[in-house]
Amino acid sequence: MTSINTPRKRFTRAERARQILDAAVAVFAERGFHAASMDAVAMRVGVTKPVLYDHFGSKEGLLLGCVARAREELLEVTSTAAAAATSPEDMLRLGFRAFFDYLDSNAPAWTLLYQEASLPTGEGADSLEGIRAQQTDFIATMLAAQAPEAGSVRVQAWAQVMVGACERLALWRRGAAGAGVSAEQATEYLMDLVWTGLAGLKR
Repeated sequence: MTSINTPRKRFTRAERARQILDAAVAVFAERGFHAASMDAVAMRVGVTKPVLYDHFGSKEGLLLGCVARAREELLEVTSTAAAAATSPEDMLRLGFRAFFDYLDSNAPAWTLLYQEASLPTGEGADSLEGIRAQQTDFIATMLAAQAPEAGSVRVQAWAQVMVGACERLALWRRGAAGAGVSAEQATEYLMDLVWTGLAGLKR
């Protein structure tokens, strides 16, 4: 009987990096950053450990790569959702819903970002703060376009409140008390407070 050798699929560098990040998010979320090993990530991907170092340099670099990807994805989904809005109210609602939907569909990344993104050097925490700053700037830009008379400081303050509220509401949903709250319900609870308050100020 003739043996037929099936050639192994060759991945581009970008494809391999994406596979590594997928595996790293899963391993870091399961074990925690400090307990996770590069060996475990390499095994999950099916590559040797030097391949990981070639792409990301270190375990810390791999964590930061995971955070950077989540940051890009979160901005993409929220901005795409807001772009489809037909009114200022709809813009906020769609943006909030996209945020909660993203966290629900990327639970391992959420765990990594908000519970394990902490390094002795502080780089992980800085990256997480960068995500908060990104979302704050995004919301502030949306608000400024709808209420130019409010002034930049007031708009930034509103955005800080909204980002903080989103994050705390998301954390609450992960606990026992808020576990049954859907992304749609969380969005409406946030709109109850945020939109009513902004509409009242505008009137």
